[in-house]
Amino acid sequence: MSRLRRALGGAGRVESAAGGYRLTAAPDDIDLTRFDRLTGDGLAALADGDPAKAAAVLDDALALWHGPALADLPDRTAEAARWGTRRLDALRARHTAALALGQAEQALPELTALCDDHPLDEPLQALRLRALRDTGRPAQALAAYEDVRRLLADRLGADPGPELRALHTELLREEPPAPRPAAAPGNLPARLTSFVGREADIRAIGADLTGARLVTLLGPGGAGKTRLSQEAAEAVRHTVRDGVWLAELAPVDDPDAVPQAVLTAIGARETVLHGAGVESMRAVADRHGEPLERLVEHCARRRMLIILDNCEHVIDAAARLAESLLARCPELTVLATSREPLGVPGELVRPVEPLPEPVALRLLAERGAAARPGFRVEDDPGACAEICRRLDGLPLAIELAAARLRMLTPRQIADRLDDRFRLLTSGSRTVLPRQQTLRAVVDWSWDLLDADERDVLARLSVFAGGCDLAAAEAVCGPAALDALGSLVDKSLVVAAPSADGAMRYRLLETVAEYAAERLDETGGRAGAERTHLTYYRELARTTDPLLRGFEQRAAIERFQLEYENLRTALRHAVALGDEQEGLSLVLSLVWYWQMRDLRIECRGWSEEVMALGPDPFTEPVRTARPVWQRCTDSPPPLTGELLAEARRGLHLAHLACMDTQLQAWQTPEAQAKLRVITEVYEPGLPQGCRTPGMAWFFAEMLTRGAERLNTIIDAAVRTCRDTPGFEWELAGCLQMRANLLANRSDSAEAALRDADEALRIYRRLGDEWGTAEALSARGEAHERKGAHHSAAADYQAAIDHAARLGARAQIAVLRARLGGACLESGETERGERLLREVIASQEGTHNEGMPAARLFLAGWLGLSGRVPEAREQLQLLRDDFKIAHFVVFDALILRQEAILDAVEGEGEKSLERIKRALALATDPLSQAITPHLHSLCLGVGAMALTALGDGDRAGDAARCLSAAVALLPAGHTLTRMERLGHELTEARIRQTLDEAAYEAAYAEGGGLSLAEATALL
Repeated sequence: MSRLRRALGGAGRVESAAGGYRLTAAPDDIDLTRFDRLTGDGLAALADGDPAKAAAVLDDALALWHGPALADLPDRTAEAARWGTRRLDALRARHTAALALGQAEQALPELTALCDDHPLDEPLQALRLRALRDTGRPAQALAAYEDVRRLLADRLGADPGPELRALHTELLREEPPAPRPAAAPGNLPARLTSFVGREADIRAIGADLTGARLVTLLGPGGAGKTRLSQEAAEAVRHTVRDGVWLAELAPVDDPDAVPQAVLTAIGARETVLHGAGVESMRAVADRHGEPLERLVEHCARRRMLIILDNCEHVIDAAARLAESLLARCPELTVLATSREPLGVPGELVRPVEPLPEPVALRLLAERGAAARPGFRVEDDPGACAEICRRLDGLPLAIELAAARLRMLTPRQIADRLDDRFRLLTSGSRTVLPRQQTLRAVVDWSWDLLDADERDVLARLSVFAGGCDLAAAEAVCGPAALDALGSLVDKSLVVAAPSADGAMRYRLLETVAEYAAERLDETGGRAGAERTHLTYYRELARTTDPLLRGFEQRAAIERFQLEYENLRTALRHAVALGDEQEGLSLVLSLVWYWQMRDLRIECRGWSEEVMALGPDPFTEPVRTARPVWQRCTDSPPPLTGELLAEARRGLHLAHLACMDTQLQAWQTPEAQAKLRVITEVYEPGLPQGCRTPGMAWFFAEMLTRGAERLNTIIDAAVRTCRDTPGFEWELAGCLQMRANLLANRSDSAEAALRDADEALRIYRRLGDEWGTAEALSARGEAHERKGAHHSAAADYQAAIDHAARLGARAQIAVLRARLGGACLESGETERGERLLREVIASQEGTHNEGMPAARLFLAGWLGLSGRVPEAREQLQLLRDDFKIAHFVVFDALILRQEAILDAVEGEGEKSLERIKRALALATDPLSQAITPHLHSLCLGVGAMALTALGDGDRAGDAARCLSAAVALLPAGHTLTRMERLGHELTEARIRQTLDEAAYEAAYAEGGGLSLAEATALL
């Protein structure tokens, strides 16, 4: 069932029901009901006079139909016939909309076929007759009417109905169609392939052309500017009396020849061969006067649209020509395509963006099917999406990739895109050479750059995820400012504002790969990467302190924005073998990684940098001396004790991620390292009061349990109080101590005091993340005291603070705790909903909120009678989380499983599990984290004894239950679920023992030791 739920997309898809499970599906999850709804919407749109909307909706409806309805169901005849009739309704409505939209020619073939299948369907026959009439074939329509009339008479002995008769009368009265108007002037070529997407762009360009006389379509090579300009011009052809004229400037190799090329394009008798040189152009001009003057004379009295296509290599000449024509020809409009603006007064620049993924996939599907019949994007959607994404949604690149489908699968193409310039070389032979391969497209742009522009573009390739102006200037040098502006104008760099309003600059992946090749050719990569590394090391080092105060949110956003560059800098440091740079970067990112729950990232990069230097935790033990400053307060290189502490901090950062690879810490070598850590550090060192030095606390906990934890944390608090400037560190230590104290009911009051003080400090410093953590610690202390309503209020407040930072992982943990508190306070419906929401939102992730939510939910489900689902939650926890097999979690899960066994009367199985849980509960780590776990396990052991069905064990059950209560820490308040388990166990015992026997056994159990009580099991 768990695999079925995952396959269906979540736990909510299958729910428990009496006698089994039930599949839950919304109406729109079922294609038949979705078809019915869409058909109704289409019919309504048609009735409202909106045939365009009706056509779109009905197309979606009919696309859901893949064969006979309900084909696999028994006794389907009547129901299938009903749905077949509904489909026919949709088809009629769709063709009605087509006729209303002037699409009779396209509708006629299918209408004819439908009438052949349904010859007595008069509405269909009427639609066919109208289609014949609308396509200029009234005589055929009259003949078809006569055929229908005879058919109805022969088969039914009836005449046509009112609709057909009225249509027949209209056909008899109509005059012959007028002759078709002469074709509009112009030279737009017929397009040989379909045009996919860009409908919104065509509408926008149409609107631009009504308000501006010069519109320039701006975009990188291969963006589809030429085709878009022609489609947009076709859409407005009816508004320009004297036509749309395309002037292709790509073949022009001399700027002085631009006016003659345009003159030739708009219908001058002189022709110039493709690729003609300047002398040929000048000869024509000498014979017939200045081309510009002739152009002005030709266009001055005409209302026309000229497309100046591919202006970038003759940009100055094209700009001068456009300005002259527009100034002297008042009804002329110019639509230009270029990789940079013309810079003419009144110019409106319309960027041509890459295709969005759905449109890019449609283009790949169409061109792929043309290259390889039978190709379908749906057969490998992941690979196809990767192709479109990595090719930046550029139509030309996608078409080149589609051509490769003749010999490669989509996955093979996607896997080879790191070498895209060798791969994408199979363009059309009839287009310009610079459009036949992907490399030629970018070569054309590169050749138009000056030396500074080429140098800056090449250096920009070392960035990942873009950069701001300061970073570009640092890495690319003083030429960056001017060069960036021109590269943006030439569509080689994409500029867009970031969330903080500052401009960011990035390269499309194709341009980045090309620029990287050019950087390698110049030998400049090593220098550019070193400069990039230095810049982002300093960015990380100086941003890290801002994570601890009022600028926390801005610092988080900066780290998020630059994260790919920071990872790239780390890769550079590792590749160079530069330990000092790696140390500075990792230690600057440790707190950010902790705040964003990026523990796998932290572990991975820590391991990479650890390999660059010595292990500081090996024999012989080298005791740490006090280090008062942070290891990142100064840039590298570090020396002496500061370098030693940086290395120790790196290894401790790795230790703090131990829950992501628990097995690695169970080896003898790892255990020996943990023991060394506890000997290197002593309580009260200043570096032990902050991250990552504080993580030595975990080594102590893993090796000695709770033995010295209070001593260590108390010493850290004292050091912080005695050290000026350690206020943030004090809040962190107080919060950690509050978490530790909240594990025991007899120290819950002290936990409240520490949490309150930490909260006051964090609020004073403006630390939202710390505020949320302190509120959470206070909530745990409230829970330990049985004040679940207060705990819920603290958790909710903590969630509000975490939400302001977008801390999703922290929110998940807090919502799990809130759900548990709600269950305890009696808000069971809300608590269960919250826990299920956490599980659903964290599907596929390994945030610690998920195991907590599953554990809380399983306990509640078991005690509320939903044992199968409770077992499923626990099994999912074991399957999906390695931490589930760690000492404490394993004990908690075993305890829950034992409860479920006992509830279902499986006493032997329950006893076996609870004995294992008790053995784990005595582990030093378990005693440190859950000091009362052994008492809780004894209570479940008593329940297991009652499930054996052996009346002789009832006395032992009573003794065990009493011992469980007696061994709890002073002041412990039973939780709702503990209380329910206690009551169930007592009720079962009393079914066997009378009052006196129960009281005697219970009194005896109160004096037993843990070992004596455990022996009863």
